[in-house]
Amino acid sequence: MLREVKKKRAHEDIVKQIRSLVEKGKLRDGEKLPPERELSEIFKVSRATVREAISSLEMLKLVRRRQGDGTYLMAGQGEDLVQPLAVSLFQEKNDLIDIFSLRKLIEPEVALLASENAKPGDIRHLRKILREQEREVSQGRNPVRTDSKFHNFLAHTARNRIFERLLMAIMDLLKKTREQYLQTEERKQSSLLGHREILAAIQTGDGRKARQAMRQHLENVEHTLFKKGRKGR
Repeated sequence: MLREVKKKRAHEDIVKQIRSLVEKGKLRDGEKLPPERELSEIFKVSRATVREAISSLEMLKLVRRRQGDGTYLMAGQGEDLVQPLAVSLFQEKNDLIDIFSLRKLIEPEVALLASENAKPGDIRHLRKILREQEREVSQGRNPVRTDSKFHNFLAHTARNRIFERLLMAIMDLLKKTREQYLQTEERKQSSLLGHREILAAIQTGDGRKARQAMRQHLENVEHTLFKKGRKGR
């Protein structure tokens, strides 16, 4: 579907091609674009030109880059509503507790939907993410990157774009807090165990168990983060 571009203003040509494919329905919401290297070969341009084109597509809210996971198409129109909502949730320090309350409302339902809508390829990708997380933990690294990937891809597997975009925005906002949370070995192992239990339930198609596993996972994190503050109340 994609073809070589002219060198002059090449990044604009790339943007036009991708926009045209979106409009014709040949590229759909949620699809993952090929990696930079592959796009560079397709368009016969440098990777810097590809990055420039992707940046333009981001500004147009047609794609979103997920750190360590790739670039995904956002052909839907919900992003303009979701991002301001997510940002407005995080204006004050005390809002952190409220955001976790929101996560406990949304993410168990995401896990349930994922158990109903997961395709074999989704399960394989979630397993791959968990293997990456296991390697990071075994090497003593902070697994915040793979932790985010797991939650973000789970939302993608649920096949609900509003949930996915809202959660991606919230995870970005919580990045610093989650990096601090995942510093100890005990918390790293707890995160990994929670993800394994969620995935096990999704693999068997047990929506009730997937929802329960996600809720328990979030409650464990919430308890660790806020137990001191609650004692002082």
